[in-house]
Amino acid sequence: MTTPTALDFPAQTVLITGASAGIGAEFAHQLAARGSDLVLVARRADRLRALADQLAATYGVRALALPADLSEPGIGERLRTRTAEAGFAVTGVVNNAGFANHGLLHEARLSDLQREIAVDVSSVVEITHAFLPQLRARRDGFVVNVASMSAYAANPTMAVYAATKAFVLSFTEGVWFESRGTGVRVMALVPGATETEFFQVAGEAAGGGARRMSAEAVARTALTAIARRTPPVTVIAGTSNRLSAIATRLAGRRRMTEFVGRLMMRDQPVRA
Repeated sequence: MTTPTALDFPAQTVLITGASAGIGAEFAHQLAARGSDLVLVARRADRLRALADQLAATYGVRALALPADLSEPGIGERLRTRTAEAGFAVTGVVNNAGFANHGLLHEARLSDLQREIAVDVSSVVEITHAFLPQLRARRDGFVVNVASMSAYAANPTMAVYAATKAFVLSFTEGVWFESRGTGVRVMALVPGATETEFFQVAGEAAGGGARRMSAEAVARTALTAIARRTPPVTVIAGTSNRLSAIATRLAGRRRMTEFVGRLMMRDQPVRA
């Protein structure tokens, strides 16, 4: 069994999905400031390359931009192959990319829901599966999967999103147990509402009126936790979110679904 040690950030090469904005971009900035090399993954190629150039110039790290559509099957193996071909030996993964469709399930386009599941669930599994063997062989490094407070209770009008984040939380906890004693750190990050472009896609009403944390604070919470000699399996960003998670367990799933549903349905049109 590997003896726990503090995480050596300058020795890490970290792949970050959804890196072009929001929490992903904050992870990139903060990891680069700690001396980590980076592999940045997102769809927006121009923004991604600009960020990679900026981080390399500012912090003196290597930063590779890999534009990719995470909804495509086989994305994990393609990223593993492309990083190796570029001479980047990935030692850390931050599965951050995700988005939500906001509205009643039966009114949504099935293709939109399928893409949401592909990005929020399938890519997390595929990328973790693709890179975990080399992390275990190295007996070092980490995987951070970004879940959500929505993982703790159903979310009417974002039913699929909440279900995907419940999957990510459960999946990460399972892989954490499998990885004990290997030297690989596995952790779920659970943010609440965060000031990012998420709401430009899902709509402002998707926040349910909750106060939003900064992306900088969310990323800092994760990196502080993962750097510990023995990181937690799950870290919830923000005191109010930690209290909310406790309240959710005490209230029970039905009451919390009713409570969240009333908040989320306020902006839905009244139907006869």
